[in-house]
Amino acid sequence: MAYIGNIPATQNITSSEITDGSIVNVDIASDAAIAATKIAGLATVATTGAYSDVTGTPTLATVATTGAYSDLSGTPSLVTSLADLGVTASAADLNTTDVTTLGTVEASKVVTADANGDVTFPDNNKAIFGAGSDLQIYHDGSHSYIDEIGTGRLYVRANDHITLQNASGTETYANFASNGAVGLRFDNVLRLQTTLEGADVTGELIADSYNETYAAVTSTSNATTVNCEAGNTFSHTLTENTTFTFSNPPASGTSYTFSIEIIQDASASGFTVTWPASVDWPAATAPTLTATASAKDIFVFTTRDGGTNWYGFTAGQALG
Repeated sequence: MAYIGNIPATQNITSSEITDGSIVNVDIASDAAIAATKIAGLATVATTGAYSDVTGTPTLATVATTGAYSDLSGTPSLVTSLADLGVTASAADLNTTDVTTLGTVEASKVVTADANGDVTFPDNNKAIFGAGSDLQIYHDGSHSYIDEIGTGRLYVRANDHITLQNASGTETYANFASNGAVGLRFDNVLRLQTTLEGADVTGELIADSYNETYAAVTSTSNATTVNCEAGNTFSHTLTENTTFTFSNPPASGTSYTFSIEIIQDASASGFTVTWPASVDWPAATAPTLTATASAKDIFVFTTRDGGTNWYGFTAGQALG
């Protein structure tokens, strides 16, 4: 039917004139052409929510308005620089799994972790600990290093043993036992081991200089003790008649020898000494001490059966 009268002027329809206040797809003909600039929000993707990580200003033509990133159509370029990844450090700090097509990263700058969780540091890259880079562990291409360059000490701790070995574990260099011995080896053969009494050397001991410990002993209540663990050279200034005891000799099978200098008092009191009954003197006769003031007599004693038997010798008498 033809329209009678003047055709009404074209009027814009607002959302308030739509029953539910909004325009949906069924309200728009499929062949209608509406400029994107006429509809608020279509020009760009919102900068909050799930799409807040999308860089640049992609339009609805390339980014879906709902759903996750799986809804992206085509092959939009989401990352164009390290800044788009939120990376503020240098590319040298990136793991290889963080880098795709950003460019070439030198292999020597990349720390990797394999399926077993092993972490690989390239040559000269250091594992650094401490606020002042105090502890550093690294390999320089020729040698490996553990550097403690900060203040304080470097402690290596273990509840039981610390053992130093070659890479294959077939040769031991040194062993440190808790509450026990420290052993040093040459070509896997134990050569030096600490003991309760001191140290035990297996093999020949060659020293540039050899020194023996000296100790002065005194008497109390007419008794004087020479502790064999205290040294190899002793002296005793007589203040009374005294009986000697030799204590703590090494176990049977180990030889031990010591010397003792007996000094008379300045008053020439003529004090006497009684030696242990285990001492065997030449001709079964103990020497007589020099009785003059400040006279010095030197005697030597040796045993190899744990002190069961001692052999005594006079080294010199009436010395100045």
